[in-house]
Amino acid sequence: MPEITSIQSTARQQSQSSIGEPITRTDGVLKVTGAATYAADNHPADMLHAVMAVAAIAAGRVTHLDVEAATAHPGVVEVMTPDHRPELSKDPDARDDPFMFRLDLLQNDRVRYPGQPIAVVIAETLEAATEGARLLAPQYETETPLIGLDAGEAFVPDGVGPGEPAETGVGDIEDGLAGASRRIDATYETAAQYHNPMEPHAIVAAWDGDTLTLDTPSQAMTIARHRVAGLFGVDADNVRIRSPFLGGAFGCKGMILSPQALGIMAARMTGRPVKLVVRREQMFGPVGHRAPTRQTLSLGLDDEAHLTGLSHHVRTASSVFDDFFEPAAGVSHTLYASPAIATSHDAVRVNSGTPMFMRAPGEATGSLALESAIDEAAAACGMDPLVFRLANYAEVEPISGKHFSSKRLRDCYQQAAERSGWARRPQAPRSMRDDNGLLVGWGVGTATFPVVMFQGHARAVIRADGSGLVETGAHDMGQGAWTALAQIGADSLGLEMGHTTFRAGSSELPDAGVAGGSGHTATAGNAIHNAGRDAIDKLAELAINDEASLLFGAERRDIIARRGRLHLAHNEARSDSYRDILGRAGLSEVEGQGTGAPDQALQEQFAMHAHGAVFAEVKVDPDLGQIRATRLVGAFAAGRVINPRMVESQFFGGMIWGVSFALHEQATIDRRSGRIMNADLAEYHVPVNADVPSIEAISVPEEDRHINALGVKGVGEIGITGTGGAIANAVWHATSVRPRRFPIGIDDILAGERGS
Repeated sequence: MPEITSIQSTARQQSQSSIGEPITRTDGVLKVTGAATYAADNHPADMLHAVMAVAAIAAGRVTHLDVEAATAHPGVVEVMTPDHRPELSKDPDARDDPFMFRLDLLQNDRVRYPGQPIAVVIAETLEAATEGARLLAPQYETETPLIGLDAGEAFVPDGVGPGEPAETGVGDIEDGLAGASRRIDATYETAAQYHNPMEPHAIVAAWDGDTLTLDTPSQAMTIARHRVAGLFGVDADNVRIRSPFLGGAFGCKGMILSPQALGIMAARMTGRPVKLVVRREQMFGPVGHRAPTRQTLSLGLDDEAHLTGLSHHVRTASSVFDDFFEPAAGVSHTLYASPAIATSHDAVRVNSGTPMFMRAPGEATGSLALESAIDEAAAACGMDPLVFRLANYAEVEPISGKHFSSKRLRDCYQQAAERSGWARRPQAPRSMRDDNGLLVGWGVGTATFPVVMFQGHARAVIRADGSGLVETGAHDMGQGAWTALAQIGADSLGLEMGHTTFRAGSSELPDAGVAGGSGHTATAGNAIHNAGRDAIDKLAELAINDEASLLFGAERRDIIARRGRLHLAHNEARSDSYRDILGRAGLSEVEGQGTGAPDQALQEQFAMHAHGAVFAEVKVDPDLGQIRATRLVGAFAAGRVINPRMVESQFFGGMIWGVSFALHEQATIDRRSGRIMNADLAEYHVPVNADVPSIEAISVPEEDRHINALGVKGVGEIGITGTGGAIANAVWHATSVRPRRFPIGIDDILAGERGS
């Protein structure tokens, strides 16, 4: 487990606070030199390699596996099949909570989706295991797969997302739409998207009796260890997970999934450490994805261009064996004011792996449709899209009636509009061209994401030499958590970054909660803040009761901690160093414990969100219909900024994903077989450098005292939510064609132009 000590420049060490400083990544050197240890980098002695054999059909059963041929291959040690595998202590189809999914652990010969694990070959080398899996040569009895959003009979699920209601609303939507002067009705479709972080799922599992050590990327180590403990019948305290670094996650590493569990089973079967790494094409199956949606929106408008009704219905899909339903309509609860709002979801079951949480689940898909419909409503009223949004955005969350704890959306609109030059935008579509004759369009989209906070814990120590130690089982998916949390830790102890050691990435450390929902900094950060404050309280208590201290007899409320000393706030001459306080007390250290958790009373009183606005420029070839996003300007109000450099990077990442959502990313399904035809990173398109436009991100200052003690909101997902809609609206402004399918294709533009 690495310990990362930040050594910053002398000039930076003189600042009063680490929080707010654009400190470079504390783990940067480890990553660029290859010293950062990811899960698959671990090679314990006597380790075996495991390779999954996966189904080549979408529905049916496996009728034959040539296990004899596989086991005869030199180097193959074992072949796990439904007829030959370790027994489990818990049914892998059982679900106890919304963050637990049904697993495919070779329960039987049924095939429920393409890419489902049907056997595992374990060998002395990766090459032998790979060849052994090929030699299994599975044979199948096939059935007609359920494919697409019209498969089977639709139903209303019991809940969507992590347990939100499938249907909700306020006011009378029928009256709101019937009484409107103008009405917009539109349907939008978004394609299935698959998790493809740079680091695929991987696990190195080693049993020692009933003690299990796992190296695996995890966004939630405590949840993972309890899931593993239940499956394998051991105490959770006997499961140790090491996950210091993740090469991306986006939601798919938030829970133990089938490949990790199969790796653990392989280690139990052989009695040796086993490594299993998911191949890139196997990422398109058992490790989750974002489900497709078909979203129908109806907007009613009065004579003054105010909304009278907003209806948002979503059709989505889940697997034939498990439940997760993309909560895409939920975004319509929070942005625009209307006396009548109705949101609803229905679903069909298809032969795919189970969808699950994927970056900005619900908000990403829903905002793309909502922002497109809002733009169409503005055009119907003959209004500038920005002016229309300013006239209709909600000051109070419409469904719940809660006041927003802080809302700087108007400032976001203003700053991004000024930076992008929005005032120069002509109202009419298809009225701008560049010097090369390409059509130019400008569009805007509103960004929003809820403030999510889990419960996390941390430990902070002040040592006798005046240095500090902060520990929490935090996760760094590449977003800079090592750095931002270390900054919070240093400040919580009144120390400089160079005098504080930060430890994270192991389940043996205090549970830091879940690194998901853009809530990790708020959760783990507040736990660290409170742990540091607890340590300082204990140190101050020593000084206050020590006659040899210049702080003897002082009130705790009057003492502040800064640069390794305790000071009287109103008399700087009265101070005492950490080293001297502990030395006189004969102590080697003082320890503080802290918990970060949401304030339930405030959550019931306020609607808590981050807000933003994204302005996009696109260029479209008028003859070929080819679209390029050429400029993005986003402004976001997301609470207190811990590290501006990391926050800007997160905004950029979200906006790039928005480009991908609008123009690139989709899984293409063979409607005959149900298989994904582009299960690789050659034909499953995500933006590369040439696709990334000029991007600017503005952090709008925001102080929100209601959300948590640090005032921290999330920044990882909000950038997606405005960007896709801004690009879609810019495409309309360039071409006069309203996109209805995403990603927007050349055929959509050319077909729209022929129809107009």
